[in-house]
Amino acid sequence: MRACTHIKGLFARASGATKKLLLMVVLAFISVWPASVSQAVDTFSQSAKRVQIVVDGLPMGAVETRTETVEQLLEEMQFSLGEQDRLFPAPDSTLAYGSIIQIQHARHITLVDGKDTRKIVTIGRTVREMLTEEKIALDEDDILVPTRESALREGMKVSITRVEIREETVMKNVPFEKIVKSDDKMSWREKKVTQKGEAGEDKLLYKVVYHNGQEISRKKLSQERQKEPVTEIVTEGTYVKVGKAHLGAASWYAFTGTMSAANPWLPIGSYVRVTNMANGKSVIVRINDRGPFVPGRIIDLDKVAFQKIASLGAGVIHEIKMEEILN
Repeated sequence: MRACTHIKGLFARASGATKKLLLMVVLAFISVWPASVSQAVDTFSQSAKRVQIVVDGLPMGAVETRTETVEQLLEEMQFSLGEQDRLFPAPDSTLAYGSIIQIQHARHITLVDGKDTRKIVTIGRTVREMLTEEKIALDEDDILVPTRESALREGMKVSITRVEIREETVMKNVPFEKIVKSDDKMSWREKKVTQKGEAGEDKLLYKVVYHNGQEISRKKLSQERQKEPVTEIVTEGTYVKVGKAHLGAASWYAFTGTMSAANPWLPIGSYVRVTNMANGKSVIVRINDRGPFVPGRIIDLDKVAFQKIASLGAGVIHEIKMEEILN
């Protein structure tokens, strides 16, 4: 009764191929079961042997046989091995009472190792055994799915993510500031760099994690200033030498989008300073067009220049002073 219960439990846990083998073992055992105690004695006297069968590490029970070798026993049980299955002892080994026959089925596994994917055939029962069989080493940071102790199944995929953790140093420029100073002794069109700016430099240390050669994370560990930036100083002239002044109105139009304007008579390329008499704001523009040709209007400012001294919505500044610039 205990033997029946043990076999029933094994049958419930076994895979399809193993169930088939277990059934063969049971049938073979029944086929040689003695009809009576006296018959059992006669059978034993005729060189009957009790042999244990173990498949993929699981005991399948015992079978009695009068065959002489492992190969003959498998033929008697009508059990065939795959080309890459493993059998121990060898097929031509002589059977003895109490012999243990071990069969390990080969499994087809898809192994993804980093960026490399390949098909392998293994007799290992666990992922750990397969890795040992294939001589595959893992570093402590590598990621293995499933775990080493997971049982292998036919067609299973085993994935190894190769993890590399490095500390990397990066040099980074630190932008310099720019200061503009005014000089009322310099012409308004003059500008010079009185102190050249120089970028500073920081050294940054990062912890970088790579999975299969591809960066997945970067954490800054430290940042040290190696060189201080040098501020750039630019001096701009503000001196304007004015000539004749004209009073009138100013309008605007969208033309070049620059600090320019149109005037009916001043030379093209000359400069004027236009002051809004209502708010005191002024702007210097270059004459590059002709107009306006409306009575009372003496200058047509480009949109960009107009909005520096008045709202575009005003359309016209009724009181402006236009001064010719001589320098």
